[in-house]
Amino acid sequence: MFIDKVTIKVKSGDGGDGCVSMRREKYVPKGGPDGGDGGRGGDLIFVADPGIRTLLDFAYNKKYFAGNGSPGSGNNSTGANGSDLVIKVPVGTIIKNEETGEVIADIYDPGVPHILLRGGRGGKGNARFATSTRQTPEFSQPGQKTKQYTVTLELKSIADVGLVGYPNVGKSTLLSVITAARPKIANYQFTTLSPNLGVASVDGYSFIVADIPGLIENAHEGVGLGHEFLRHIERTRLIVHVLDAAGIEGRNPVDDYKSIRNELGLYSSELTKRPEIIAANKSDLPDSQAGMELLGEFLDGKKIFPISAATGAGIKELMREVAAQLKELPVQGPVLSEMVPLDKRIGDEYSIEERDGVYFIEGTLVDRLLDSVNLYDRHSMAHFQKMLDEYGIVAKLRMMGAKDGDTISFGDTEFDFVE
Repeated sequence: MFIDKVTIKVKSGDGGDGCVSMRREKYVPKGGPDGGDGGRGGDLIFVADPGIRTLLDFAYNKKYFAGNGSPGSGNNSTGANGSDLVIKVPVGTIIKNEETGEVIADIYDPGVPHILLRGGRGGKGNARFATSTRQTPEFSQPGQKTKQYTVTLELKSIADVGLVGYPNVGKSTLLSVITAARPKIANYQFTTLSPNLGVASVDGYSFIVADIPGLIENAHEGVGLGHEFLRHIERTRLIVHVLDAAGIEGRNPVDDYKSIRNELGLYSSELTKRPEIIAANKSDLPDSQAGMELLGEFLDGKKIFPISAATGAGIKELMREVAAQLKELPVQGPVLSEMVPLDKRIGDEYSIEERDGVYFIEGTLVDRLLDSVNLYDRHSMAHFQKMLDEYGIVAKLRMMGAKDGDTISFGDTEFDFVE
């Protein structure tokens, strides 16, 4: 089964909580705090594996969560870090934010790790909060909790050459002749339900050829599954238009060529700028000569390769031309050279907005500070207030007119403003 698009849930590991512990030893009456830090949560990592061809495995397992960090313990013992989760995907897998549709990463280079989500940091133990005036802190810092995301994985085939054309023009037969691939072949439309790939070799020069499922009118809108399969030619360096020169389906090759070119352009204007070669198939049939003449007139001197995938006629000349052009064409690069952070909470941004007497504070800084506070410990809350002062949030609230007793909202948490 060929699966090239799936939606999964991903999450990096939570950080372990810091520990509250007091040293208790015989003959040491004032041992002081010795709570250790929590361990770091595991990262979520994607790696391109050339040995994987489809996203089939992801159809059965929809959740991918890295390991959580362990909590700290007494005697200043730091908790164990959570285990990283390495997810292997086919080369050419695009990762999108399912909610926004934004492309996050292009897993393109084999073996190169891409950290999609970093694990939460471990919380500090109470030993970290000891000062000359606070010698026995009874609070620690919770580990950073990470967020679960839903992402879509889309496979865009890594192929040098894309065979395009209407259903039943002979693309699958041509692929089976020029490569070791053995696609399903029969004399009816829509035989190919998934892209087939094969490796062709011409005079010692090898390249990958993709047989893209038959395109029809309005394929760019998803008709005939066209939209689902058109993305498989986005990375190709060269397009080979396979046309039925004999017109045995009742169409003429010129109309087919114009229609396919139109569909490619409606899907992506870049595809119409890609170098192309015209392969007029079924040249062994009696009506092919008329089709060849129509093509010659329309393409105005552009070289046309008459071939017969059934008999092998003209295949060698076609493939030598394909190889010659590929040697001069640059390799298509990834869609993104760098990953776009999925977790955008990292940073010190915040905003304050007053609505109906309530001051709403939002932003990455607020999220980070709330992650670090124990709302049920007065010492931890005092530390939280100190951080608000240091980042200028309290001063900005005063400047905006906040008074004693006004409500301050941090996400789902509300406080009273106290002068």
